[in-house]
Amino acid sequence: MSNTNARDNLVSGNIVKTMLSLSIPAILGMVVIGLYNFMDAVFVGRMVGPEAMTAVKVSYPFTLLNSGISTLIGTGSASVLSRAIGKKDRQTVDKIMGNLIAWVLILSLIITAIGLIFTKPLLSLSGAKGEILVEANRYLKLVFCGSLFVNFAQSSNMVMRGEGKLKTAMLIMGSGAILNIILDPLFILLFGKENGILGAAAATVTAQVFQAVLAIVYFTKKSDTVKINRIGVIGSVSKSVFSVGVSAMLMQVMTMLQQTVMYNTVERCGGGEWQTILGAALSLQAFSFIPLWGISQGYQPAIGTNYGAKEYGRVRSFNKAFMIAATLLASVFYIPIMIAPRTMLSMFITDASIVEMGAPMLRVLFASYITYGVLILSITFFQAIGKGGNAAILTVLRQILLFLPLVLILPYVFTNSVAGVFYAQLITDAVVLVLAVALMAAAFKSIRSEERPAIA
Repeated sequence: MSNTNARDNLVSGNIVKTMLSLSIPAILGMVVIGLYNFMDAVFVGRMVGPEAMTAVKVSYPFTLLNSGISTLIGTGSASVLSRAIGKKDRQTVDKIMGNLIAWVLILSLIITAIGLIFTKPLLSLSGAKGEILVEANRYLKLVFCGSLFVNFAQSSNMVMRGEGKLKTAMLIMGSGAILNIILDPLFILLFGKENGILGAAAATVTAQVFQAVLAIVYFTKKSDTVKINRIGVIGSVSKSVFSVGVSAMLMQVMTMLQQTVMYNTVERCGGGEWQTILGAALSLQAFSFIPLWGISQGYQPAIGTNYGAKEYGRVRSFNKAFMIAATLLASVFYIPIMIAPRTMLSMFITDASIVEMGAPMLRVLFASYITYGVLILSITFFQAIGKGGNAAILTVLRQILLFLPLVLILPYVFTNSVAGVFYAQLITDAVVLVLAVALMAAAFKSIRSEERPAIA
């Protein structure tokens, strides 16, 4: 599909059909992204042992340093791109990838250096001790060695989505995830049980290198809209990228801080068994988040392109359609987890007594999940229209300003102190949802006021 046809479809095509054409490949693409850490945990848990699985999960928050960088650059670049396509601003479109690559190189080298030097102190913050700390340290160091590849692969994939090429983005992500799934058990066996966790990390890095190569081929040979031109930091583009991307990055980086505090608190209140339960619960939460992030990736170019083209009526129509679809999608995960929490935890934990202990808290953690589609799309809406400040407010409140005090205070309120960690998330989500709806209502009121002069 040419750039013109892609733009025309976004600004004049059938709302539902366009939503589906954007969302289905985006959801599938994001699902396969989530399979990386998810499958590492599953294979390591089954083939190496529960301590190794816990090590992978304790390491996960710190892999979000890379996710934060790729999201900062990728989400910001995708937002700038989709609005430029809506405005038919070719000059800006031609600067996107060169600016992206320059920032990926700079920031990835910094993350790799910090990661390799400070891996063990970082992991200690999460309460990791003994064998879990040793294994997590080995796993995370190797993952940090692949920072450049993962950051380029993921950020460039976001640009493809901003371009409206959701199917291409899905296929590239999917090929990397499938390779990772194939290599995980093979590398674990090849490295041997004692070094199995290194095999899982090596499989992930190898898959990310493969995916980065495919992205380079796409932007040099295949894309008819976005090409890799002069590589270098471009001030005007960078300013717009960072103004939007910072809010998206904060969500990733603050998830790292949030989960680090959670792991530390449950270890202090309940010991290593509760770290295992929390690791499994957060794996389920992270995986169930992924389809919602996927639908938000389809939502972003639909909103951004129409906003750039000043098709405000279609902005409202797309928003309504995507909100309904996201809530229905959330129910697909919400219902089975609430009905059968023991079955879900058993995917990661083989000890029946630990599963029994953790099942009630899994329900608490997921109690607000049915509203997450609305919450995620609200944040994406402000990123798509270039108003990253509102997105940052929602993100910082949800993951730092409200959540952290609650997770530290509530364990002293509940008889079962560990329960306070899980209830902190539920209370935080309820408050932030109310604020998100209020900010969205104010934004659409402002949009209606912009329409009136054009109608007159």
